[in-house]
Amino acid sequence: MSRLLDRLGDLRLFLDAAQLGSFSAAGRKHGLSPAAASACILRMEDALRVRLFERTTRRLRLTEAGETYLSYCRQALELLEEGEHSLQREQQELSGLIRLSAPSDLGRNALLDCLDRFGAEHPGVHFSLSLNDTLADLIGDDIDLAIRYGQPADSSLVARQLAASRRVVCAAPSLLRRLGTPAHPRELAGLPTLTLLAGHGAAIDWRYRENGETKTLRLERARQSNDGEVLRRWALQGHGFAYKSELDIAADLRAGRLLTVLDDYFVEPAPLHLLYPGHRLQPARIRCLIDFLLTEMAEAG
Repeated sequence: MSRLLDRLGDLRLFLDAAQLGSFSAAGRKHGLSPAAASACILRMEDALRVRLFERTTRRLRLTEAGETYLSYCRQALELLEEGEHSLQREQQELSGLIRLSAPSDLGRNALLDCLDRFGAEHPGVHFSLSLNDTLADLIGDDIDLAIRYGQPADSSLVARQLAASRRVVCAAPSLLRRLGTPAHPRELAGLPTLTLLAGHGAAIDWRYRENGETKTLRLERARQSNDGEVLRRWALQGHGFAYKSELDIAADLRAGRLLTVLDDYFVEPAPLHLLYPGHRLQPARIRCLIDFLLTEMAEAG
């Protein structure tokens, strides 16, 4: 038991050294001399057989291994703190930070409303929300929950379906009046289109189904953006045909601001999933948010 408590003290010292950028400052916080604090970090490095910090006369910074270990240490101490609170209070009030990643347009619209409602019920919980249209590295980026369309390639992640959806080609009524409604996907190749620019390049190949076969359409006149919400706004302004998740533009479709085309060809499903690491024990605030989002997004879908 004594050694376990020593390890926890080492972890707290490590976190403070990473945050403060100084062994001396971290040592003072824990009532240790600079030499004792430095020796503690050296013991951790010897036990782990990795270097946690790069040391120079001017600065102290984490190594790549140190960054990885920092994420796990933070999770371990957060869970320990929550366990202590649960023992102290029979009715624990949820509190603490939840780090989320979500697609840009879904995040700015449906997800923000959900987080506002959850925050109103649990004012002690606060959020760090990252909006982008590529899958985050949940461990490396220290993300608790990610929301993405489609099935994740990473089998270590738990994927819970939030809502069913499919990808559709849509356009503003003004664009359809000006250019007409295409009768076949091939016609889109010569029309203005709006494509998502991701880490691997622009998504200029759109898949569709014809006579039971999957075919690919290569686009030639595409506006590009790495922000899905920008593509949605361009579509509303009549700048081109967009390939969007039906869930992202559901309100625009209901209001008639956007119309779908070629629905018999573009039938690819794009279910919305909530992703989180399968090996990680989730704090109560995160488990509660997972249940809340599963209910709220299913009803919205």
